[in-house]
Amino acid sequence: MRCLLVEDEPLAMARLREYVQRVPFLTLIGEADNGLDAIPMIRKDNVDLLFLDIEMDGLTGLQLLEALPNRPVVILTTAYDQYALRAFDLQVADYLLKPYTFERFLQAVTRAGQFTDNRSHHPDSSFLFVKTEYRLQRISLDDILYIEGMRDYRRIHLHSEKIMTLETFTELEQRLPQRQFCRVHKSFLVSLDKIESVERDRIKIHQAILPISDSYRVKFYERIGRVGK
Repeated sequence: MRCLLVEDEPLAMARLREYVQRVPFLTLIGEADNGLDAIPMIRKDNVDLLFLDIEMDGLTGLQLLEALPNRPVVILTTAYDQYALRAFDLQVADYLLKPYTFERFLQAVTRAGQFTDNRSHHPDSSFLFVKTEYRLQRISLDDILYIEGMRDYRRIHLHSEKIMTLETFTELEQRLPQRQFCRVHKSFLVSLDKIESVERDRIKIHQAILPISDSYRVKFYERIGRVGK
């Protein structure tokens, strides 16, 4: 597993680096001492396992996780236990309380390896359940045209209806298969196989014309096999 270390304490970083180098199935590919510097490293899509400190200046580890639509397997490292419940809500592989032993570290990375195996051997489902105001609504992924942000709500546009949910874009992106869906704007996430045309940074899906924003332009064109416009 290719590992990225994000830790702002030099001694803790040195210990973490040493532990990673002692495990044959781990490969260290990068280090960062803050969350902002880690973001472009993670977006390169070559990180399998992220070791992430929680208490950091500028951007905390939890804030970084919440900002990542597509995240690798994560092990949190922290001196504080009060974040554990929120951490597992974010589906991290493990939560290492400092100071931790090598044996505890090895237990965590073994568990992280099982997370990776589960991701590769369990393909994306053909449906998902989303929270509406009164119930959990089952939605077929093939029925989704695009998802639109509307203040506190997300409107899921299907072939035959529209469904409103309070789930955030981050929560939806974590559950939708990357091969099929792509964020193109802060207010729009599209189903790639429903795109009819792209012209002047505007996407036509069904009867809708959706904008592509600067923040998502490069990633979108890479996803559809076009390096530039």
